Amino acid sequence: MSKPDASTSVDQNTYDPKSIETRIQQQWLDNAVFDADLAQDKEKFYCLSMFPYPSGRLHMGHVRNYTIGDVISRFQRMQGKNVLQPIGWDAFGLPAENAAIENKTAPAKWTMKNIDYMKGQLNALGFGYDWRRELATCKPDYYRWEQWFFTKLFEKGLVYKKNATVNWDPIDQTVLANEQVIDGKGWRSGAVVERKEIPQWFIKITDYAEELLSDLEKLDNWPNQVKLAQKNWIGRSEGVDLRFDLAEEIADYKELEVYTTRPDTLYGVSYLALAPQHPISIALSKESDELADFIERCKQTKTSEAEMATMEKLGLPLGIEAIHPLTGRKIPVWVANFVLMDYGSGAVMSVPAHDQRDWEFASKYQLPILQVVEAKEGDTVDLSKSAYTEKNTLVNSAEYSGLSFSDAFDAIANKLKEMGKGTKTVNYRLRDWGVSRQRYWGSPIPIVNDDEGNSYPVNPEDLPVILPEDVVMDGVTSPIKSDPEWAKTSHNGKSVTRETDTFDTFMESSWYYARYASAPQDAMLDPNEANYWLPVDQYVGGIEHATLHLLYARFFHKLLRDEGLVESDEPFKRLLCQGMVLANAFFSKDDSGKETWHSPADVDIERDDKGRIAKAWLKSNGEAVEFAGMIKMSKSKNNGIDPQTMIDVYGADTIRLYTMFAAPPEQDLEWIESGVEGANRFLKRLWRLVQEHIVALPSNTTIDVATLTKKQKELRKEIHQIIAKVSDDIGRRQTFNTAIAKLMELLNALNKYEVKDEGDKTVFHQGVCALVQMLNPVTPHICEALWQLLGGDSSLQHTPWPTADESAMVDDEKLIIVQVNGKLRAKITVPSGIDKASLEALALQQENVKSFTDGKTLRKVIIVPDKLVNIVAN
Repeated sequence: MSKPDASTSVDQNTYDPKSIETRIQQQWLDNAVFDADLAQDKEKFYCLSMFPYPSGRLHMGHVRNYTIGDVISRFQRMQGKNVLQPIGWDAFGLPAENAAIENKTAPAKWTMKNIDYMKGQLNALGFGYDWRRELATCKPDYYRWEQWFFTKLFEKGLVYKKNATVNWDPIDQTVLANEQVIDGKGWRSGAVVERKEIPQWFIKITDYAEELLSDLEKLDNWPNQVKLAQKNWIGRSEGVDLRFDLAEEIADYKELEVYTTRPDTLYGVSYLALAPQHPISIALSKESDELADFIERCKQTKTSEAEMATMEKLGLPLGIEAIHPLTGRKIPVWVANFVLMDYGSGAVMSVPAHDQRDWEFASKYQLPILQVVEAKEGDTVDLSKSAYTEKNTLVNSAEYSGLSFSDAFDAIANKLKEMGKGTKTVNYRLRDWGVSRQRYWGSPIPIVNDDEGNSYPVNPEDLPVILPEDVVMDGVTSPIKSDPEWAKTSHNGKSVTRETDTFDTFMESSWYYARYASAPQDAMLDPNEANYWLPVDQYVGGIEHATLHLLYARFFHKLLRDEGLVESDEPFKRLLCQGMVLANAFFSKDDSGKETWHSPADVDIERDDKGRIAKAWLKSNGEAVEFAGMIKMSKSKNNGIDPQTMIDVYGADTIRLYTMFAAPPEQDLEWIESGVEGANRFLKRLWRLVQEHIVALPSNTTIDVATLTKKQKELRKEIHQIIAKVSDDIGRRQTFNTAIAKLMELLNALNKYEVKDEGDKTVFHQGVCALVQMLNPVTPHICEALWQLLGGDSSLQHTPWPTADESAMVDDEKLIIVQVNGKLRAKITVPSGIDKASLEALALQQENVKSFTDGKTLRKVIIVPDKLVNIVAN
């Protein structure tokens, strides 16, 4: 470090975050501090936070997410690594369409305006991004390669088109996303939403189900709850595909195929249940108004698993029978609202005694409930109240009675195989990825169709299929669906029409991390560059993405690998899922019970003697309001805190410090402004400490350990212990809050330390520099400014992280306990590592020891090095 001109600090006695942060950010920009090195001769570290949707303004959830990523990136850069931290925009999607309709504009214009504003907010927070790699998924230079890749998957047979059930609004004549269905009605029209089958494009993620499951074992640095969520979503099960002959042929069906994980309960089957959309159900409905009406009503039934589990089980007998494959007895076939055509064959074998869903249905319609599994010891079976779902010894199952679950599973499966009625199989809950969306603001699917109904991938030279951006949104029909001219094109000299569906936005978010790493103009990726950066070393984002986004990204990465574009099997080495940001929420109700939510900034509160909110009222008129607790910040509850307002008041470093200190990263963070004020006071104390120190810097910053006094050694020891702890907390444990707590301890220790001579100055200087260096990842603006005042030769962002000196943390002296016959008689301070003979001699010389040993025979002296001397005498 060079010696600074102390006189320059005269005008900087007051911490002014606004001027500091503006100046430092410009320095970073001018010097391209955060541009990743394009040379590949250094150890890399790729840190990525899940990219934002350009909604218009950052919220505190964004701030927390991106601060965590920025802290990790800055720390790794100070470890000497070539750090890549990019940012971009998840720019397609339904919210932009809705906002465009509301604001009477086009989604593209609205999106780009929001991107410009939010980019300014990110920069104001000092996030160290390589902006050269910025991308927006709505730009043709991005989605062109997504389209190209889809055509490759088409050629490989990994994509296909089939009819699938969707939410259909009969008034707006459009498909609705699940979030647009409110209480079973369309969010705009209010019409009762129907379940309708329309053609949809799918990618065969099920072909990778086993690899997606087994490769979870490779993800040692992922949260267990995320891996468990994916395991359950994939839902691997071992069971039997078995067939029930029909007593008579119906709609070209001579048998019904079902899949079961419980072949041991086969003797307990009392009915079969079909989905309302099953071809047999549809065929029979043509002869029954009652059945036709039931199927129509089922179209309006929600089909999420949670809703299916709790809804009333309804059905009708179809008047046909199936034949039990082992007993030959005839079994009635019903149609039931809890059976989905999208899962399996659309038919299930129902065992009411041992499946709760089947039991509810059988109880309602008075169907037989046949027990075939014996209760475990200590269990009670009461089939009049509920099903018994445990696995145990079989009963009432002919020659299989008395077998355990596993033995019965194998025996019955083998018997069915011998009869040609069943086979053991592995099944997955995971279903192929439906990527079609009937909305406008998305990447056009690169498929064309001829008049004969044949589909072809768009030729590479005709990509990208450009989405027109100068459109008018009417709130009902997609502009590209309502414009027949846009769909007209040619393919290999033949007139064809374009596919007017667009991609699910999960497509864009499934590979953006790879495009950051490598974005050539003439290819999807450059394998050489991509394989240098990939996989991502650290990924940061919310746990709400545990299944869909993270599963699709893992799948897409394996597709990229199999295309030869990347070498690794997984996209993200380490995953950190941050908690939510919570804030106080207040509301009032009118006479009709309608709730109005009030911003915490508009409310005054009174607390009880335990600090809890006891009363709350509006500042404007004194009207009492109710306290809803501390809940997730959201627009709907009007309890969001605007990051820009906080930056204007306290500065970006204060906001960064508070978000990292207030809670461990994976836990929810409670936004308490008094805590923000406390973080600001800490930075002011840090600023004052350095200002006072630079007035009288040491003449030599190199420490001569041999000349240090005991007091100086104690401070140096504390400094290096904190360096070791903070390094581990940030680098390995990622417990940023405990790291900051240790740095606060160091600031306190330095403030208490009395500097008297040159030796004090030198050790003190080391502590101040280490404090500024280690705070840098969290509060980089103030630390960069202070580093310059301390005489730093280069940007702090590229200054090596301080190293803990092991020798500094070893005590020069040890306090030794001296006992006589096991009782404490003296305490002595001796040099560390003193030999046993010298230690024994010193112990025996102590006056209080002599008084208990004089005139006695010394039988034994027990020495525990650096801890204890026990003299045995009588």
